[in-house]
Amino acid sequence: MVNLGKNGEIVHSDWPIGLFGGGEIGPGDLDLALSRVRLAVAADGGAAGLIDSGRVPDAVIGDFDSLSSRHRAQVPAERLFPIREQDSTDFDKALRNIRAPLVLGVGFLGGRLDHQLAVFNAMVRWPDRPCILLGSQEVVFHAPPHVTLQIPPGDTVSLFPFRRVTGHSRGLEWPIDGLVLEPDGRVGTSNRALSDVTLAVDGPGLIVMVPRGALDQVMQAFASGQTGRWPARAE
Repeated sequence: MVNLGKNGEIVHSDWPIGLFGGGEIGPGDLDLALSRVRLAVAADGGAAGLIDSGRVPDAVIGDFDSLSSRHRAQVPAERLFPIREQDSTDFDKALRNIRAPLVLGVGFLGGRLDHQLAVFNAMVRWPDRPCILLGSQEVVFHAPPHVTLQIPPGDTVSLFPFRRVTGHSRGLEWPIDGLVLEPDGRVGTSNRALSDVTLAVDGPGLIVMVPRGALDQVMQAFASGQTGRWPARAE
């Protein structure tokens, strides 16, 4: 449902929500995402792709500086939620105003690197808002306290810390046990799966990249409730 949630969120749902941006969206990605969620929320100009595909978003959140008047006119006024401040991105504005078990983001990877970095920053800044991003080659998510995925042997599993984290792993060619990962130190990109991969980390801040084919597995892992969840970051 689209309303003010108990903590003031704009969108509240007991089911996964699709969040759509104005970046690169591959052929079939809209249908793939929409078949896995019940509500479609657009981050500002991300509404255009939804509308052009025939789906009017259930909510549009952002500063509306990239939403054309033509597309805006096709969205009922009660589904428009402008947030005018310029201190955060439209992805940030949307993510922090969605309360759901999981957000599936499309249209946020590829294109400009600065936009992608800002998206990863927001995912880490809002650790209590689980979010998976769908890209052309990979699925990206903020590591929960623990997760197990069936990744085919030899497939790439990349880890990039946005904060200092430590943890344990099973099923990786180069385990992270005993290592300190940090943005200006050791990172864990281009690791490889040997078998089922299990990750457990001591705190939020680790971005995980796995092959695109693992999307449903990652979604199921979050939906199971067995990953644990990070608490909201103290302001």
